[in-house]
Amino acid sequence: MNDEFLQHAFANGQLELKGQFTLGSNYTFLVTVIHEGQEIAAVYKPQKGEQPLWDFPENTLAGREVAAFHVSQALGWGLVPYTVFREDGPYGPGSLQQFIEYNPNYHYFNFKSADKQKLRPVVLFDHLTNNADRKGSHVFFEKGARRLRAIDHGLCFNVDDKLRTVIWDFAGEPISPEYLSALQGMTALPTALIADLRQYLNADEVAALARRAELLVAAAVFPQPPPDRRAFPYPPL
Repeated sequence: MNDEFLQHAFANGQLELKGQFTLGSNYTFLVTVIHEGQEIAAVYKPQKGEQPLWDFPENTLAGREVAAFHVSQALGWGLVPYTVFREDGPYGPGSLQQFIEYNPNYHYFNFKSADKQKLRPVVLFDHLTNNADRKGSHVFFEKGARRLRAIDHGLCFNVDDKLRTVIWDFAGEPISPEYLSALQGMTALPTALIADLRQYLNADEVAALARRAELLVAAAVFPQPPPDRRAFPYPPL
């Protein structure tokens, strides 16, 4: 299935509810996207199913999922599965993300050492997007392709420092030139990316994204956990 077909399907395909994911505080559903005789499994997160939070504006988490996809694509890392915003979801507007087959029993806390070494781009992505909820089960390897994936980015892009993650393995380690080059490209956000992000984030949040890129490039090392607040999500898995 090529990217062009995926884009048309997720923008225009019929959405058929299949079930609900019961873990987590927000309503999340498994749906089938039906388009031109083909079916694609996807994860649908309606805005009206979001629980209110004191530190994130209401009805913005689904949009933040989409913004995270755009940042992942701009970096060239392909971590976040294909994600769009659908106004006409079964329960109203919400994010629609391609469902990725993976082994839920193989996660950060039992990754083999070699697989943990592949997590550097995820760590940098989380610092860049200010991910407030990187749990151990939110990063995994796609079945078959063994491609590294990261999901659940509704709690990202806050202007204030909110980073909470279980992955601090590389703290203090130099950032490789390859990753620094990608981050450098985010210090002055491309016009097209700004246009995409401004559909889901306010101007201050977009500016804060670029500032975090500048800080990462200037430091050129993986950040240390903050000493003055909790740096880990709860629950961790």
